Amino acid sequence: MSQPTRLTGAQETSLAIAAAVVTANAYYIHPIIAEVADYFGVSHSRIGLVPALNQIALAVGIFLLLPLGDRISNRRLTITFAAGQTASIALMAIAQGFTLFVIGSTMLGFFTIAPYLLPAYASKRVAPERLGQVTAKLAAGVILGILVARVGAGVVAEHFGWRMIYWIAAALMLAVTLALPRLMEGGERSARDRQSYLNLLVSVFPLIGRHREILFSGAIQALNFGQFIAVWLGLALYLTSPEMGYGTDTVGYLAGLAAISIFSTPRLGRWADEVGARKARAIFAFCQLAGILLLWPLGGSLWPLIIPLMITNFVGPGVDVTGRMTFLALDPGVRTRLTTVYVVMMFIGGGIGSYAGTAVYDAFGWAGTCGLLALCSLALASLATAARRFGR
Repeated sequence: MSQPTRLTGAQETSLAIAAAVVTANAYYIHPIIAEVADYFGVSHSRIGLVPALNQIALAVGIFLLLPLGDRISNRRLTITFAAGQTASIALMAIAQGFTLFVIGSTMLGFFTIAPYLLPAYASKRVAPERLGQVTAKLAAGVILGILVARVGAGVVAEHFGWRMIYWIAAALMLAVTLALPRLMEGGERSARDRQSYLNLLVSVFPLIGRHREILFSGAIQALNFGQFIAVWLGLALYLTSPEMGYGTDTVGYLAGLAAISIFSTPRLGRWADEVGARKARAIFAFCQLAGILLLWPLGGSLWPLIIPLMITNFVGPGVDVTGRMTFLALDPGVRTRLTTVYVVMMFIGGGIGSYAGTAVYDAFGWAGTCGLLALCSLALASLATAARRFGR
């Protein structure tokens, strides 16, 4: 059988943009979480259920649906799940009650599989020596989606109300769903494993036994992603509180600091190709710990906060890219299922971080949030160091 066609630069960029749009949906809530809570008349602790259930549903959806990528065309699955996202975010746009809004957000999480199918799809269509670079390019697309979502949501909500954000998001998702059949070429080679769906799910566990390092990578990214969610939800509540007195647009503008990651992440990926994924990840983890520890002493006013946020936005995505590199270079027939383990653990961490970030802020304020983040980052750096020794 002939080898699959390599992706062109234009195709890589198009897939990165698609990844941006499908990823953005989960992050519109970040700068506007206080405004949405006020609209529905719920507490800061209860509003944390919106991002928390979204992340947990995403983990469940990934476990149940992503392994199909080793059996069914990644292209077909990506298009199908993008359509599910479109319907879910439209439900959030029309929801008049908190319960329906939570249901729409939870459904959205369940169908948000496309960003995690795209790296597996691309890994089958790029030269091995470019795997880190292309993985980082798709990760940069994800970062762009997060950036645009958080900056745009803050600004749009300030001038047009929070509901307009979800109407815009639904329109963008519809456009991407219609464009994906052209952006992704057909004919990719799928594994010829015709085992039953249940056996396909169960087959994930023996893979963990054969590739135990995936547990290290998944746990590290769970902490990395959980603290990312917690810092931005806590920050949104802190900055819009009477103590600080800023609007949602300020939170959005501050989120624009993530723009540094769009340019730095591909370079970090190339550097990780040279020095090794595990060594690079440990270095990124300790740099991130330094940034997290600065949040409390510099958190008394807006401008000093830029310093730790710049540090964490610079190196945080590098932790994810290097974690993926530890298993995306393995047998193509198992990459999607290993990605399943990694991303399920990541979003369990995100779900815990979502609720913990709002609940801890509700109980202990910004100081409590900073303490929680410091503990998470210290655990992350310790695991990254241990994983480096494990991988030798």
